[in-house]
Amino acid sequence: MSLVLSVFIATSLDGFIARTDGELDWLDEAGTAVPKDEDCGYHAFMHSVDALVMGRNTYEKVRSLGKWPYGDKPVIVLSSNAIEIPEELAQMVSCSSESPKALYERLSQDGLKRLYIDGGITIQRFLAEGLIDDLTITVIPVLLGSGIPLFGKLEKDILLRHTATKAYDFGFVQSTYEVIKHP
Repeated sequence: MSLVLSVFIATSLDGFIARTDGELDWLDEAGTAVPKDEDCGYHAFMHSVDALVMGRNTYEKVRSLGKWPYGDKPVIVLSSNAIEIPEELAQMVSCSSESPKALYERLSQDGLKRLYIDGGITIQRFLAEGLIDDLTITVIPVLLGSGIPLFGKLEKDILLRHTATKAYDFGFVQSTYEVIKHP
């Protein structure tokens, strides 16, 4: 079995993952409508992954939010520059300047089965290299008008196969897609 790379992310209805300045206040506000016992499949998804790969901006944002949300799950931060890793995270967080393809090959050889790819630029880079296998996108019913887009310019079309959609009573719509790979 080869290494599977998955995206699990929320966007505004107009396709943004954060405001232009990286703020997520709109997502926090939308979350107030979500019942306490509902996580939209996040915990089951997290249980299914061996490690996370995120960009430096996402890492810095997550660190700024307070308590580290990933427990002891390994996190690889992609950055061409060194990052600050506090002592309490040193066992879980590492930094890599590898290309998506090189990282994929190394982690495949290490025996990992599934990675969670997070952060706009990181997701775009892995998609462009044809490495993403599936995407779960939860659309939040808000229009931001501008912000950091989930998807950027592409060199070629990326075909997707819809596998599921779930509409939640509180307005979120979650769709899952398989990336159709060309040999």
